[in-house]
Amino acid sequence: MSESLEVERVFLLSGMPDIGVVERWRIEQGYLGGAEPMGGRLRRTTMPDGSVVHHHTQKQGVGLVRIERETQIGSDVFAAQWGDTLGRRVSKIRHRVPSDGLLWEIDQFTELPLVLAEVELPDEHHALQIPSWLERVIRREVTDDGRYRNFMLAVHGLPDELGTR
Repeated sequence: MSESLEVERVFLLSGMPDIGVVERWRIEQGYLGGAEPMGGRLRRTTMPDGSVVHHHTQKQGVGLVRIERETQIGSDVFAAQWGDTLGRRVSKIRHRVPSDGLLWEIDQFTELPLVLAEVELPDEHHALQIPSWLERVIRREVTDDGRYRNFMLAVHGLPDELGTR
């Protein structure tokens, strides 16, 4: 298990930016533990070469800086616990775009009409320059808006401001 501080900013987009050909991951994730994400997240990631990796992740905190504990698990462990996430799942295509020394991840949700951009920063005081290819599709920053965390989307669907569930 690895534990690290995650410093991440998240932006709500009006649609997919024009990013050209980039690395894409297919992600399916579900949350253990009922109405609160206490049990953590199970994630199955299908990589561009078709290989699949599984992780169990727990996050602590809200907003810009959080603690993340992540463990790679076997497919058998994932399969045994995946059923416990029924009703608390999201799936998305993650487009990974390197820009100015940072890695932007553009998440296009497959079952929700939603696109989010996130970027991990080296520290909470890092001055962020929004790339021009992204700037034109940003609706607003949602780093501190818990309704746009994957757990809340998995449990409650889209926030009311974006439409029905």
